[in-house]
Amino acid sequence: MRMAQLLSLGQSPWLDMIERGHTRSGELRRMIEEEGLRGMTSNPSIFDKSISQGEEYEVDIQRLAAEGKNAFDIYEVLTVTDIQEATAAFKPVYEQSGGVDGYVSLEPPSQYSYDLEKTLSEVPRLFQLVGAPNLMMKVPGTPEGVVALRWLISHGININVTLLFSPHNYAMIAQAYIDGLRGLAEHGGDLSRVASVASVFVSRIDTAVDKHLEELLAAESDPSSKRELEGLRGQAALANSRVIYQIYQQRFAAADFKTLEDIGARPQRVLWGSTSTKNPEYNDLKYIDGLIGTGTVNTLPPDTWQAFSDHGTAQPALTLDASGARAVLDRLEAVGINMEEVHSTLQRDGVASFAASLDSLLYTLEERRKVFQGTP
Repeated sequence: MRMAQLLSLGQSPWLDMIERGHTRSGELRRMIEEEGLRGMTSNPSIFDKSISQGEEYEVDIQRLAAEGKNAFDIYEVLTVTDIQEATAAFKPVYEQSGGVDGYVSLEPPSQYSYDLEKTLSEVPRLFQLVGAPNLMMKVPGTPEGVVALRWLISHGININVTLLFSPHNYAMIAQAYIDGLRGLAEHGGDLSRVASVASVFVSRIDTAVDKHLEELLAAESDPSSKRELEGLRGQAALANSRVIYQIYQQRFAAADFKTLEDIGARPQRVLWGSTSTKNPEYNDLKYIDGLIGTGTVNTLPPDTWQAFSDHGTAQPALTLDASGARAVLDRLEAVGINMEEVHSTLQRDGVASFAASLDSLLYTLEERRKVFQGTP
């Protein structure tokens, strides 16, 4: 079984999806028991699709509307219920793995991504509301998120840092996690009870960089320069991820972390997100086969999960041509693509996209609430 092979190579396969029908039908437990599923991630876009299109939510929406709940309250009840049911399904994985796997992620409203005060109040509230040791609260890797991560880890809250693109941003997150662990230790906390992943989004980088390359190609007339640009298409995302993995390996092998590890701390694993292939010209498993390595997680959308189960290649890939990965990023800079600007734009766009998904879902819930309450 390919998922079992991934696990033997040190990578945990998680599912990037949550649906009430999937959980309550027993399909989720079957995937855990038979296919080796080790965790689950969610985000506002996933919930927008699940709740807006899922008939399983109608009874609860009607009941909550009758109780006088507003659209946001309905959203919170529905999502917390789904997360509680999913964390219950993954509890055996969490226990059997000693807290390494079995996590389910919940994201507070993306509208709080740049609001430190709101993040530091909402994340602990939701963490307590769900009440599961295998819950990971999501915090975006914005400047405010870096500060929030340090505080939240120091208070023993599991965190999935999302919307990471830049190696520099990743390094800041890894340091904030270690600083948070140090704070937890100073408070007398149990470091073995807190976990975190750093979610690096992958395929969106190729989409953005390839667009820049096409613009450069359109303006270039020199044949050798054109070949150089064409050779860089589809190279950025894997190279970027491999550079981040090198930082991960170095940072969590350093003496200051080892001191914390000796008293129970665990590394903040890198999680590869946005791993479905967007460009039909590329291999459908480009961002799965190419990102296998020890100490990592890959969260797969359902279609990509099925594709890897069918024809994936389970072999180490992250450490292949480590120097070549940095060279690719240097070449992109040399032809005029500012990678830090690409990363910053993608993070801003990601925050805005998730906020828009939540707005869309709240609009849908408000319209249904009005129907059930009989109000105009």
